[in-house]
Amino acid sequence: MQGLGITVVVSTYNNEEWLAKVLEGYKYQTYENFEVMVADDGSRASTKELIDSFRADYPVPLLHVWHEDEGYRRQRILNIAITEANMPYILFTDGDCIPRKDFVETHAKFAEEGYFLSGGYCKLPMDTSKAIVPEDIAAERCFDVKWLKQQGTLKGTQALKLNSGPTVSSLLDFITPTNASFNNCNSSAWKEDLIAINGYDERMQYGGPDRELGERLENYGLKSKQIRHQAIVLHLDHARGYKTKESLDRNLAIRKEVKDQKKVWTEYGIKKG
Repeated sequence: MQGLGITVVVSTYNNEEWLAKVLEGYKYQTYENFEVMVADDGSRASTKELIDSFRADYPVPLLHVWHEDEGYRRQRILNIAITEANMPYILFTDGDCIPRKDFVETHAKFAEEGYFLSGGYCKLPMDTSKAIVPEDIAAERCFDVKWLKQQGTLKGTQALKLNSGPTVSSLLDFITPTNASFNNCNSSAWKEDLIAINGYDERMQYGGPDRELGERLENYGLKSKQIRHQAIVLHLDHARGYKTKESLDRNLAIRKEVKDQKKVWTEYGIKKG
């Protein structure tokens, strides 16, 4: 699968400080056949300026899809990214997740017809998130457990992901009780499968739209593959002001309908109706 073309879709909204660190991470990937597409839910002009500054000497194509800021419409911009992706395989992640150098290569390695991949993340506290600078990303210091502990706290479960070599990480993925669900911060799927289920349900806001998409992929006949200890990203800290009980309840109702009716297609996705 080394020749597999991958579109890495990075979602963002008005967070240039974190996005800069993430884009830095994709400069040092061991895999070459990929493009980066920033899916921008209406950020200010300075986000475009940041992306343009990276594009000047970026090692892979760096694209930017954007729409007007009309409130939280993340699923809509992700659907646009799906349709505009130039590669047959799409890797979804967030603008606050710094990839380890083998991140794209790992997704390429495990990509398989009839499956989507489910990755995880190593969550960092705010002080550590702030401490990371471009030089730490280039040298991979920020993925070193000892260095991270010098910057702030690091939970043992997070350290385990970073310290595990190929054999141990593969074993951990095999035995973990964590469900291999679809997670926007670190999951991948074939573009044709995403189109077949009509992409994300655009009614959904924060709290489960990625899981709902994965549940429809499973209803479509796909299986999931666990790579949470092998495909590594550092999740930078941030507030979640867009999280509301109303949106969570609505999302749960949509997911219940998908489960009960074994729905594959959403009428509120890439194609409406």
